[in-house]
Amino acid sequence: MHRCCWRSHAASLRTPHTPQWPRHFAQRARTSIPSAPLLCPTPCRMVPIVPSNTRSISWSFKSTAQPQQDFNEDPLDNEQDVTRTAILDKVMKGRQPAELMLRCTVLDAEGNVKTISGQFKKSDLSAEHRLNARDLRKIDSRIPNLVPTILVRKEAFLINILHIRALVKADAVILFDTYGSADSRLHSVFLYHLEHNLKAKGSGPPYEFRALESILLSVLSALEAEMVFIRNLVGGLLAEMEDNIDHDRFKRLLHYSRRLASFKNRATLVEEAIDEVLSQDEDMDAMHLSDKKNGIARQDHEELEVLLESFSKQVEEIVNEAENIESNVQSTQEIVELILDSNRNQLLALDLQVSIATLGVGSGALVAGLFGMNLLSHVEQHPYGFYAATGTAAFLAFIVAWAGLRKLTKIRKVGLSSNNPKRKSTKSWVPLPLRSRTPGGWS
Repeated sequence: MHRCCWRSHAASLRTPHTPQWPRHFAQRARTSIPSAPLLCPTPCRMVPIVPSNTRSISWSFKSTAQPQQDFNEDPLDNEQDVTRTAILDKVMKGRQPAELMLRCTVLDAEGNVKTISGQFKKSDLSAEHRLNARDLRKIDSRIPNLVPTILVRKEAFLINILHIRALVKADAVILFDTYGSADSRLHSVFLYHLEHNLKAKGSGPPYEFRALESILLSVLSALEAEMVFIRNLVGGLLAEMEDNIDHDRFKRLLHYSRRLASFKNRATLVEEAIDEVLSQDEDMDAMHLSDKKNGIARQDHEELEVLLESFSKQVEEIVNEAENIESNVQSTQEIVELILDSNRNQLLALDLQVSIATLGVGSGALVAGLFGMNLLSHVEQHPYGFYAATGTAAFLAFIVAWAGLRKLTKIRKVGLSSNNPKRKSTKSWVPLPLRSRTPGGWS
């Protein structure tokens, strides 16, 4: 019966619409009967062979061998590899050593704006100003730089503090524009003051010191403006929390405290950058670019030291104010936690009071339960038995509730010396500094 079925199926396979059988089924059949001949020479045409002495079927191909596909490969691993590669390419995009462009604003020796947002290659800037390529990495705004730096080189010094990235020389100032910055107004005000300060000539400080002063003034103004803004936010929120404490105010307080901590960290880093220059006498000597250009050996850097110390003290005041605000926030958080703990304790005490009152009522109900067992006690025949039983139950309930509440009141009394037994002073007449004195010395 099976042989007839397979013969009819083999006849149907000789039709022009011959289906393609799966490769693994054909390979399995090929391994079962390897010596079976092919009835059709057409490539990839499957022909059944029905031997006379067996009911097994052999399928074979007359085609070229193809590499077997790896079915064990996980598509999730491929997606993770692709995602990882895309992230690495995105991160390393700003760190390629190729010819990257920097957008710069150049001011000449007269304080006039020579170029506004001009495109310059890193290699050209490095060769023109005798800088290393790694020095411009701190200036490139596409690379995140969280630590302010003041780098002193032979013919210039680079400043990277907050929103300002500048290259100061003896006769030029190059401002590197920040890509995607939200401080465009602040940058415009800084450029106006810098241009005005560089044009002021006379017996004042040299060109590079005037540029440095304008840069530090802009940095200080930015810190003060942000300090005032955060102080108003935190002060208003703390005033609101004195009247009402809710979940939204707690979330705002958490957000403001994080913002305050970030601001304090940035101000501290600015102070450390200025103090680092103050601690290096060689760097301060090298920052006299005009004297170095004119061939004057300068050993006295008092003017630069006074300038940097003045701004360092002002930044230190901002840091101290941020610390004071942060301590106020922490104190408020601690006080709020104490208030919430006190309210929680009051709720727990109320729960205990209700439980103690329930215990007292249950103790009084015990008497009623004893007389409700329908047993003869001869008290029910007494004319005053009802009043006696009621008074006894009420007195028992009152005693139990009073004892429990009195114990709860003693437990709730918290003091620093509550765990120590009170002892009477035997030397109350002795002055306080001499009470702890013993014949052998001070105890």
